[in-house]
Amino acid sequence: MRAHLGDQLVIESPATGVARRDGEIVGLHHEDGTPPYDVRWSDTGEVTLVFPGSDAHVRHLEHEPGRGHVPSRTDMDRAGAGSVPTPPGGPARPGDVGRRIAAERTRLKLSRGEVADRAGMAPDYLAYLEEGSAEPSLATLIRLAGALGTTVASLRGVGVEAPPGQGQALLHPRLQALSPDECRARLSAHGVGRVAVSTPDGPAIIPVNYEVVDDAIAFRTAPGSAPAAAVGTDVAFEVDHVDEAMSQGWSVLVVGPARVVSEPEAVRRLADRAHTEPWAGGERGMWVWIQPTRLTGRHIGPPGQ
Repeated sequence: MRAHLGDQLVIESPATGVARRDGEIVGLHHEDGTPPYDVRWSDTGEVTLVFPGSDAHVRHLEHEPGRGHVPSRTDMDRAGAGSVPTPPGGPARPGDVGRRIAAERTRLKLSRGEVADRAGMAPDYLAYLEEGSAEPSLATLIRLAGALGTTVASLRGVGVEAPPGQGQALLHPRLQALSPDECRARLSAHGVGRVAVSTPDGPAIIPVNYEVVDDAIAFRTAPGSAPAAAVGTDVAFEVDHVDEAMSQGWSVLVVGPARVVSEPEAVRRLADRAHTEPWAGGERGMWVWIQPTRLTGRHIGPPGQ
């Protein structure tokens, strides 16, 4: 028995009237495509390691009309392999796991060749994982997690979509006021904060990319947008952080008047020192400046900290 990634493993039922079971082969453990296989079962969605018996056979879906070849681990690890096969209809959209692998590799400033060498796989196979919608086997994820110094759960995105604050609270937490200097230190990391404004449709709280310049908050937006409603009013701006692992966090609140930065030289300086482009995209040529008149913060942590 030999299989490729994407083939179907079919288990025939020995009993009359009992439905057979099938699933997609999502992981190979031998270069020649022989068992065992990681199989994602169609009835449960669960992935298990399977040693097929005499009642099982492989359905090679790549031979069906309209379906192209699905690259196997053997294809990708073969010495001298060329470029990654392109699926029918053009390149596949990168999957979540592939994007996390690529992001972690980029963060570590490692090439595909370096990570592939650490994980014991061909660079072309790593490219296939990063650029396609493949679901690597558990064994492959373990090797990649070790090569990248992270965990399988992290590569799978476990908990990524969960809102912060669902972890266990401390037994005796301590809520502590932050000094102005401590507030400034936490704000100075820049990133994403939230500005509270009044709009024609009512109050709104909008996330914005911000910078700290001379103790003031600066963010880019577009004229006529909801964040632009801050101009000419006193607004509240808030930044917070939750450390789920340590069950602690902090919050800093800035209150003060907002104005448009209109001086060309000041606009140029702000644009030059900006750490990131606005995540919202689009044209964001209007800089808004919030001058703090009140700066408060709170930290929650273990007692005695």
